Amino acid sequence: MIWDGLRLAVSLLSVFPSWGRTGSKVSRNTAAAAMAWAPAVGLGLGAIAAAVLVGADRLLRTGPLLAAVLAIASLALLTRGLHLDGLADLADGLGSGKPAPQALEVMRRPDIGPFGVATLVLTLLAQVAALAQAQSRGAAGAVGSVGGVGNTAAAGHGAAAVVAATVAGRLAITWACRRGVPAARPKGLGALVAGTLPATVPAVITAAVAGLAALCGWLLDVPWDGWLLPVGIVAGLAASFVLAGHAVRRLGGITGDVLGALSEIAATVCLVVIAA
Repeated sequence: MIWDGLRLAVSLLSVFPSWGRTGSKVSRNTAAAAMAWAPAVGLGLGAIAAAVLVGADRLLRTGPLLAAVLAIASLALLTRGLHLDGLADLADGLGSGKPAPQALEVMRRPDIGPFGVATLVLTLLAQVAALAQAQSRGAAGAVGSVGGVGNTAAAGHGAAAVVAATVAGRLAITWACRRGVPAARPKGLGALVAGTLPATVPAVITAAVAGLAALCGWLLDVPWDGWLLPVGIVAGLAASFVLAGHAVRRLGGITGDVLGALSEIAATVCLVVIAA
C-alpha cells in the first residue's frame, strides 16, 4: 500500500507517469498514502525547478528575473498546470458569490472567468518576483570587493526558496486531507482523499520538514541563521489553512480544485516570506 501510494502521488501531482500499477480502482488507504507522500513529490519537483533556476542564472547568465520565470514555468509544465487551473477555478467559484451548488458548477466549467484570470496572473507575478528577489540576494551581497566590484554572478538562496515552496505547497494538500475535513462532492478527487489522514500524519511530516529546512538553511547560509526557510513554510501553511477553512464554509468541503489552489497559495506565500 505504501509504494502504491507513492506511485499514485507521482501520477496525481506531477506530469510523470507512475511506475508499476496501482490497479484500476484506488482504495481509500492507497489515497491516504498518496497524500502523505505529497511533500516528497514536491521535493522532487522543487529540485528540478531549482536546477532550472540556477542553470539559467549561473550558466546561461539570464539574470535572476528571467531565471525565475523559467523556474516557475518548469513547475507549471511538471504539474500539467493542474494546480494553477484549480486556483483559477476556485477563485471563480468563490468570487461568483453564489450558493455552494452553483459555485461548484462554476468551478466545473472548462472556461476561466475574470476572477480566475486575475488571481492566476497576480499569483504567478508574485511567485516570479519573490523568487527573483530571493535569487538576487547572493549577487547583491557579493558586490563590494576591490574597486566595489565583486562576483555578481554569485547565487542567492533562490534554489532553497523554490524547493521550500514546492514542499510547502504539497504539504498544504496533506493537511487538507486530514480527518474532519469533508468533501464538497460525493465523487471526484476530493471525495477520494478527503478525511483519509489522521492529523498526526501531517503534523509529524511538518515537524520533519521544518527541521530539515532549518538544517539546510543553516548549511546553505540562508539569512536568519537558517530559520527563514521553515518560517516561510509555516507561513505558507497558515495561509492555506485560512483558504481551506473559507472553502469548506462556502462549498461544504474540498475538491480537487481546492487542493490545487491550496498548493499554489501555500507556495506563493512561502516564496514571498523568504524573499521579504
